[in-house]
Amino acid sequence: MRKHGGCGAMSTIGFIGLGIMGSPMAVNLAKAGHTVLGWNRSPGRAAALVAAGGTKAASIAEAVRAADVVITMVPASPQVEAVAYGPDGILENARPGTLLIDHSSITPQTSVDLARAAADKGIRVLDAPVSGGEAGAVEGVLSIMVGGERADFDAARPVFDAVGTTVVHCGPHGAGQTVKAANQLIVAVNLQALAEAVVFLEKSGVDLRAALDVLGGGLAGSTVLNRKKDNLLARDFTPGFKLELHHKDMGIVTDAARSVGATLPVGAAAAQLIASAVARGDGGLDHSALLRGVELLSGYGPAE
Repeated sequence: MRKHGGCGAMSTIGFIGLGIMGSPMAVNLAKAGHTVLGWNRSPGRAAALVAAGGTKAASIAEAVRAADVVITMVPASPQVEAVAYGPDGILENARPGTLLIDHSSITPQTSVDLARAAADKGIRVLDAPVSGGEAGAVEGVLSIMVGGERADFDAARPVFDAVGTTVVHCGPHGAGQTVKAANQLIVAVNLQALAEAVVFLEKSGVDLRAALDVLGGGLAGSTVLNRKKDNLLARDFTPGFKLELHHKDMGIVTDAARSVGATLPVGAAAAQLIASAVARGDGGLDHSALLRGVELLSGYGPAE
C-alpha cells in the first residue's frame, strides 16, 4: 500500500455495510493493516472481516465512536440517510475531524446534503462510489470516483489504496456520484449489447465461447465482456451486482440527465429493459441476467 499523509499510514476505520461489496472491501482494509470495526444491519455478515483480523461492532455508534475514518457501503440514498442521521447515526456519534467516506451509489444531491450536514458537526465527507463489481472488491482493484475537498481526498489515499487501483478526484461534493451514474449508464448499455450479441451468435450457430474470446481481443472487448463472459456462457446469474441495484442507478442517471438537459436515448431504452427484468422477478439476479430478456424476445421460451 502506498503511504500518503493525512489519515496516517494506518487508520481506525468504522465500516458500515458488510454486503456483497462491503464485506470484501472491509476485509482488504483489515489485511492492509487498518483497524476495522464493521457493522451491518442484518446479522451474520461479519465473519469474513473477523477472520481477516477485524472486529464486529454491535452498533453504528460502537463502530464509529473511536474511528479516524468512517466508511459506508449501503444500497441507496435512503440507507445512507438511515445510517448517517438520527441519534444512533454516524453524525451524532463520530468525533469532530472524522473523515466519512461514502462508497454507496446514491444521488449526487444526497451526497451534497450529507456533506453539508456533516460539516455542521465538524465531520469531513467524500462521496466515493466504486466500480468493478464483487470480483473487483475481492481483488482490491476497484475504480473509485471521488467528490469532495482535494485535501480530504489526499488524506484518504491510504484507505483508497487498500481497496482500489484507479482512484480519481473528480471534483466537489456530488461529482463522484455523477461520474458513477455515467459509469452505470455505460455498463447498462454494454451489458444489453453483449446480451443481444450472445443471442445473435447462438442463433447463427457460432461457437459462443470462441466468438466471445475473439471479440474480447478486438475493439468490441471491454471489462464488461471480460468480467461477465463466464456468467453468460454458463447462464450463471449469481449476483455480483444485482439487477435491482442497477435499476436504482438507472433512475439516478436518468433523473440527473433530465436536470442538466442531457438526452439519453439509448440509456433510456436500457433503463426500460432493466426495469422490465426487475418487473419479471429477476431483480435479485446479476445484471448479466439481461440476457434472459433478450432470450424471451427472441423466442427462446420462458426463461428458466
